Amino acid sequence: MTLDVIFSDASIVVLNKPSGLLSVPGRGEDKQDCLHTRAQRTFPDVLVVHRLDMATSGLLVFARNKAVQRTLGEAFASRQVHKRYEAVVSGLVQTPLEDWMVIDLPIMVDWPNRPLRIIHKELGKPSVTRLRCLGHNLQNNTSRVALEPVTGRSHQLRVHLQAIGHCILGDALYAPPEVQAQSPRLLLHATHLALRHPANGTTLEFNSPAEF
Repeated sequence: MTLDVIFSDASIVVLNKPSGLLSVPGRGEDKQDCLHTRAQRTFPDVLVVHRLDMATSGLLVFARNKAVQRTLGEAFASRQVHKRYEAVVSGLVQTPLEDWMVIDLPIMVDWPNRPLRIIHKELGKPSVTRLRCLGHNLQNNTSRVALEPVTGRSHQLRVHLQAIGHCILGDALYAPPEVQAQSPRLLLHATHLALRHPANGTTLEFNSPAEF
């Protein structure tokens, strides 16, 4: 499979990850194929900085040396990297078009059902997502939304959308069967990434339109 290279230079590589491909190797021989492994065939020095869920597609940045990996890791941890996603969700999101709403619900691991996450107001870690409705499909009773994770919890967008009653179409983990069946894949895509170049400090912006 050909890499979808959005950008590359001596410091970073930005790729467009397809849905259904792991970001990094998992446990077991059957989970060794991943975007990182494929990227190493073209860019042998690439190092992991962040991840996307296997079912999620979109922009992923890799570092090309340890110093850059450390700098980018710190930028992600301190929320200096701007990320935006697009999704199609069940139901009609009832917010004014183009207005942002905030989902502020703490998330924790659902230990008996790992790797699932749940909302837990006492034990969950602070988790914040900004959401904007981009439009409604009245025929399918769905909404297209833009999402900006302020925090970076695992499965955050999927859990937050489930919590407000608007599961993502095709979500095999958090959506009920009838919503899962509306798409053969998870309709969640990382569309926008903005960050400071780790070597020269210039602002870089990358875009990848959703294919759904």
